[in-house]
Order: sequence, then structure tokens, then C-alpha cells
Amino acid sequence: MLMRLPLWGESVSEQKEPRLSVLRLGHRIERDKRITSHLGLTARAFGADEIILSGEEDDTPLETWKEVSERFGGTLECRYEPKPMRWLRNFSKEGGRIVHLTMYGKSWREISEIIPFDGPVVVVVGGTKVPGELFGIADYNVAVGNQPHSEVAALAVFLDTWRGELGSERFSDGTVEVVPSDSGKKIVTKED
Repeated sequence: MLMRLPLWGESVSEQKEPRLSVLRLGHRIERDKRITSHLGLTARAFGADEIILSGEEDDTPLETWKEVSERFGGTLECRYEPKPMRWLRNFSKEGGRIVHLTMYGKSWREISEIIPFDGPVVVVVGGTKVPGELFGIADYNVAVGNQPHSEVAALAVFLDTWRGELGSERFSDGTVEVVPSDSGKKIVTKED
């Protein structure tokens, strides 16, 4: 059973099971449409329970993420957070762990082995310049590389290394299933 990550004012410490959220900081509607959409799809594919959007309020990525989850299966909660730093401070105070993906952090090869997943964790992925405070409140500042690179690539590499491959049963409730194939595309729909 997956537990919902608490909203502002609710307690993280009451949660018994691990829960993975991804927070997209600093979304800009005109500049980040596609990259933000891909961050959510990557988070979903690599096992996130929730994606939280912050920055400019935009329903488009939230609708895309929900639509993909309905179609391809899985449960991914999606929401907008207007005050992400306040939310992160509260999350930390309540016992949640914050993993900040940044090119200025320590190597994911070292860090991913020591980050426990025994309670709520949020992976923070920045867009525009992130507040300096984030480096201080994060439990782990993690770099996939110390050179400029795609935040989507960083999220995928980190989650794959940290969580490993997920079973297909996680997505078994969709209306569409992709069947792995050596050549061509194979899709099975519930009607088939």
C-alpha cells in the first residue's frame, strides 16, 4: 500500500512505508514545457510515487503525467506546490530525506549506496537558479556529473542506480501495455 506524502502542516513521521517524490523547482511555462514534462515521465518510469511541480503554475504537465499513468498504468500523484522551499523545510523537520540533484554535489556513484529508502524521500530537480538554502537543507547534494547536463538524464541515472529496475507489475493496471520486442513495436490494449 502506498502512502500519500503529507501536505503542508501534516506529519511525515507517521508514515510507515517508503515513499518517493520528485520536486521540480522553478518551472517556466514558455521555456521548460518539454523538459518538465519529460522529468515527470522519467520520475514515473523509474518508480516515483509523486511528482510535484513548482515555479510558474501550469496544468499542462500535470495533465500529461496523469494521462500517461491512466493509459500505461501505475499510480503517480501529481500536484502543484506554490511554496516549495517552505514545503521542503517542513518535510525535513518532519523526518523526510531531501536528495538534491545538482552538478555541484558529490558523485552519485558514492552517494547512492548510502541513501536509505526506509521512509519519505524527495528528489529535488532544479530548473532556474535554485535557492542557496537548498544546499543546506538537503540531506544529500548529488551530482551525476560535475559538468552542465540535462536534469532529465541526471534523474534517470540517479534513480536507476539508487532504486534499480522496477518490475512491470507496477504498471499492470493500464489500458495499454508495451511488449518488449527485438524489432518493431508491440502494444497490447485491454480490448485485445
